[in-house]
Amino acid sequence: MSTVLCEQRGAVRVLINHDPATRNALSADLYEALSAALDAAQADPEVAAIVLTGANNFFCSGGDLRLLAQRRSMAPQQRRAKLEGLHDLIRHIGRCSKPVIAAVEGGAAGAGLSLALACDLLVTTREAQFSVAYVKVGLTPDGGVTAFLAQFLSRQMLTQLCLSGERFNGERLHALGAVNQLADAGQALEAAVQLASSLADGPAQAMARIKHLCQHAYGATLEEQLELEAQHMVLSQGEDKAAEGIHAFLEKRPADFRRLRQTPKP
Repeated sequence: MSTVLCEQRGAVRVLINHDPATRNALSADLYEALSAALDAAQADPEVAAIVLTGANNFFCSGGDLRLLAQRRSMAPQQRRAKLEGLHDLIRHIGRCSKPVIAAVEGGAAGAGLSLALACDLLVTTREAQFSVAYVKVGLTPDGGVTAFLAQFLSRQMLTQLCLSGERFNGERLHALGAVNQLADAGQALEAAVQLASSLADGPAQAMARIKHLCQHAYGATLEEQLELEAQHMVLSQGEDKAAEGIHAFLEKRPADFRRLRQTPKP
């Protein structure tokens, strides 16, 4: 049964998908547990950033095929209800106003790749293996993986990866633009925590709005994006964190946003 373990490292909450027997496969239990853990981290004012990883040096092997095989006998509406658990988790990550960073060791396949790409930032080892492997078992992609990949791949490359189910490593994913930082084997989590810690010193509300702007940018027209930027800028200018940041810059000193930390509201 999937379990989510939580570790606190300073202002960083580490969430660990812990089901080594299945290489941390996805399940309804995981969807609920991870969504609840994200909600708890979101509500905790002592948490400024979140790292998502998998136990035993493997991020996520995707859907549990034994469970997926059982859905063949279900009515389409029942299959859709099961699938919505995964999609709600993907939405949960997107709605979380705090930065969520994936730390990938070993690899991520199928919806495991969806889970990694749903995070705001991605740290992986060079050797980690990724695949959009659904076609290998006669299935089609889910979890938003085609939407995430389409943000940095041409249609031709996206189609090739999905039709072939071929594997590609972390180094190639970095070259394609989806990985923020490459780490040595065994060091992805530490590198992700360091990255998260560097973000934890930032202005929480402004960062929540920046995350929203970045998510919105890919589907918006220029006019729509200008309007959203204007709304967020007007709100940010009136907050104490902006006052601290501006005064610190003018006084040639580091800004101290941590003492002003509170639960961010986008």
